[in-house]
Amino acid sequence: MASTRDNGTQARPQVHDAFDNPPKGPVGVHRGPRSLPVRALPYLLVVVLAVLCGLGLWAAVSGSLPWQQTHTDASRVISSHLPKRSASSSDSKPSAETSSQEQASQEPSQSPSASASSSSPAPVVNRGTQVAVINGTRITGHAGSKRQVLVNAGYTAVTATNPQGALPGVSTVRYRDEADKATAQEVASLLGITQVEQSSVASTPVEAILMQ
Repeated sequence: MASTRDNGTQARPQVHDAFDNPPKGPVGVHRGPRSLPVRALPYLLVVVLAVLCGLGLWAAVSGSLPWQQTHTDASRVISSHLPKRSASSSDSKPSAETSSQEQASQEPSQSPSASASSSSPAPVVNRGTQVAVINGTRITGHAGSKRQVLVNAGYTAVTATNPQGALPGVSTVRYRDEADKATAQEVASLLGITQVEQSSVASTPVEAILMQ
């Protein structure tokens, strides 16, 4: 017999349907909680796209990727620390042999001049050499005055004389031998004469011919 309430109405029994115990998991438009990898996937895709865009922009500006430029810089640093080869031994030997051959070829050409200079002594001034001062001018006593200039300079064998043969056109100092060349040059310098020549017709080893 059904139970009744105090107010005299009859109570309805409780009826359970399928919605009171829904199945586990998503049903229809309702979905359950998603896992962490699934939720992080969109952010990961955004980061990857950003990195790819950055690499593309870098390559467009610099012309190479970052790791390629790093490899190039590393190669430059390594090459800068490597010892530089100035010249190989095979290259240095021929050059040394060539220089020795050149020196050997030059030595014979230099040896004759060296021997000649060592065999012939340099001319020296000999103030004891006999010097004749010849007056080719019409000035009386001109040769004597020039003789005194040489005596005052230290010459001890100077004579003043008149000409006895052909005379040159200008004042000239003559000398016989090559050994008297330095003496003749000094005599010309003391007497103010610029013409100096070697002559076999000189009356003395050195003679100064005074002309107007």
